[in-house]
Amino acid sequence: MPFSEDHLSELNLLALFDDSSSQEGIKVHQHSAEPTMVAAAERLHRKGLITQKDGGYLTPLGTETAEHVQKALSVLTSRTNDPVSETGAH
Repeated sequence: MPFSEDHLSELNLLALFDDSSSQEGIKVHQHSAEPTMVAAAERLHRKGLITQKDGGYLTPLGTETAEHVQKALSVLTSRTNDPVSETGAH
């Protein structure tokens, strides 16, 4: 199952949290943020990943999920050991 646009917005929002500190939250300003980010924050709050519907802090589940998001981003943005580049396959 591919990621939906809603999933991508949620993943992008989770990626904004500072993974080195649980003391830093984010605020999604309804009047200035993209509507997709406002809606993503509300969904993440309903799912129990963030403490407030407009951001706040990561919950324990949110922290774990954000760590996975960061790991996935790291792997996907890594240029080392790229078998497609090495073999010329597409």
